[in-house]
Amino acid sequence: MILRRSSIAVALLTSAGGSDWPQFRGPDRDGVSREIGLLAAWPEGGPKLAWTFADAGVGFSGPAVVGERIYLSGGRGPSEFVFALDLDGKELWSAKIGPLFAWKGNSWNNGPNASPTVAGDAVFALGGFGDLVCVAAADGKERWRVNLAKDLGGEVNPIGGGLDDPTPLGWGNAAAPLVDGDRVICVPGGKGGLFAALDVKTGKVVWRSTGVRDQAPYASPIVVDFGGTRQYISATNAGMVGVAAADGKVLWTYERAKPYEDIVAATPVFRDGYVFASVGFGEGFDLVQLSGKGGEFAAKKVASGTDVQIRDGGAVVVDAHLFGYSEKGGWVCQEFKSGKVIWADREALGRGSIAAADGRLYCVAEKGGAVALVEPGVEGWKESGRLKLPRESKLRRPSGALWTHPVIANGRLYVRDQELLFCYDVKK
Repeated sequence: MILRRSSIAVALLTSAGGSDWPQFRGPDRDGVSREIGLLAAWPEGGPKLAWTFADAGVGFSGPAVVGERIYLSGGRGPSEFVFALDLDGKELWSAKIGPLFAWKGNSWNNGPNASPTVAGDAVFALGGFGDLVCVAAADGKERWRVNLAKDLGGEVNPIGGGLDDPTPLGWGNAAAPLVDGDRVICVPGGKGGLFAALDVKTGKVVWRSTGVRDQAPYASPIVVDFGGTRQYISATNAGMVGVAAADGKVLWTYERAKPYEDIVAATPVFRDGYVFASVGFGEGFDLVQLSGKGGEFAAKKVASGTDVQIRDGGAVVVDAHLFGYSEKGGWVCQEFKSGKVIWADREALGRGSIAAADGRLYCVAEKGGAVALVEPGVEGWKESGRLKLPRESKLRRPSGALWTHPVIANGRLYVRDQELLFCYDVKK
C-alpha cells in the first residue's frame, strides 16, 4: 500500500526537513508523515522505548518536531507554557503562554489543547484561554502575543463546556495556528469573523473573514490550492467554509440541513477537490466536492450520514480510502470519494487517534495504553505489531483520556499522555 501525500501544501517560513513534523497533523496537516524507512512490523512487545519525559504538564497539545528540537505545550501549576526539548528528551527552555485553562466543574480537560506550530526561527503556541504567543525557537524569548478573546472578540462554540462571561470559551481554544508565508492564520470565531490573518513578525491583524461569523470550532483549519485560488478551510457547527487566503473573502460555504449539535473537533480532510468533515456523538459526516475557479466556487454534497462519526481522533487518507475511529462501528475504512464504508472493526482496539507513515497506520487507544501498527488495507484490520505504554498519566481529569494524536518524525514515534511524553525508535 502506497501513501499518497495530500495536495495540501502548508508554506512554512522555511522548508522543514522531509521527516519533520512542524505542526498539528504533520507537514501537510493531513495526519501523514513524510518519513520513510520505518519498521514495517514491530517485534513482540513493540519497538524500543528511547526515553520518557515526565514533566510535560497537563493538556492535549501534541509535539512539533523540527530538526534537533521537540516543541510542546502544557499546563504546569497555575500557568500554561510552551517548551523545547532536545532529541534525548532534555528540556532546553520554557516560555509562559498564559493562565491555566480550567473552569469549575470541568472533569474533562485542563491546560492547552492546541499543538505548537514551528515556522523558520519562530514557534507559535495557543493557550486554552486564547493567548497566542510567538517565541524564538532558539531560546523561547517572546516576540509578540495576542489574546483571541480579548483582542479579537473571539468566541468558541460552548456546547457542553464552560461559559466565560461575556465571551464563551467552551472547552478552550483548540484550533492550532497555521503559518502560511508571512501570515499566521488563527480561528478566533465570533462577530469579528471566523478567521483572522496576523502578520507573522508583529501579530498585527492583516484581515478578518467578516463574511463568516460562526463561533470557533475545536477543529484546526487547513490550507489548500484549488481552482487557481489558495484558501483556508474550516469545519464548523453549521457545516464547512472556505475563504480566500489573500483577503479572507468567503469563497464557498456548505450548510448542513441541521447543524451539528455537539463539538466539532476533527480537522477536515481535503483530497482532489473533495472535503470531508465529521463529528462524533451520533452526529455523522459530510463529504462535499468543490467546483469553480477565479474566485467563484461552490460546494456540492456528495454523501452524508451517520455511518462514520469521527469525534476527536482524526482521520487519514491512504490512496483512495479514509481511515479513523468512528463512534459507530469502531475503526473504519471508508471509500473517500463516495463515502461508502468498506469495513469497520470495533473489537480490534478501543476508541483512539490515528496518524500514518511509510505505508502503515499508527493507532493509539484513548484508554489502556495500547498502540497498534496497522496495514491500511481494504480487506479489514490487519496488525503489524502492538505496544503498551509503560505507564499512564496521573494528572488526567476524571473524564479525560489519551486524546493527543501520535506523531512520527525522524525515525521516532511520539505518544503523549498529559505529563508523559514517550519516544519510541521505529526506524528500520
